[in-house]
Amino acid sequence: MDVLNRLRKLQSDYGWSDYKIAKEAGLSSGTVSNIFKRNTIPNLFTLEAICNGFGITLSQFFADNELIEVTPELKELFENWVKVPEDKRALLLQMIKSSQ
Repeated sequence: MDVLNRLRKLQSDYGWSDYKIAKEAGLSSGTVSNIFKRNTIPNLFTLEAICNGFGITLSQFFADNELIEVTPELKELFENWVKVPEDKRALLLQMIKSSQ
């Protein structure tokens, strides 16, 4: 995957300037501008901060399919899902599917 092209695409999709990305990611505007001006791949921590700014995870950044926004409600669902015993998960899935 071309990280810089992916970043440029996100920037274009969101309509954000370098400054807006920096602000949302909690980075200096110089850091973000240098990534694009010098065509340098950001380190993992910087990339993660940028992803957080866009509201996506690193795995979503590297995914080839369409992004799914993780809303607070979905995050809560995921956090609670891991607490559900294995034998109860099938029941929950069945209940979710039947309500569609």
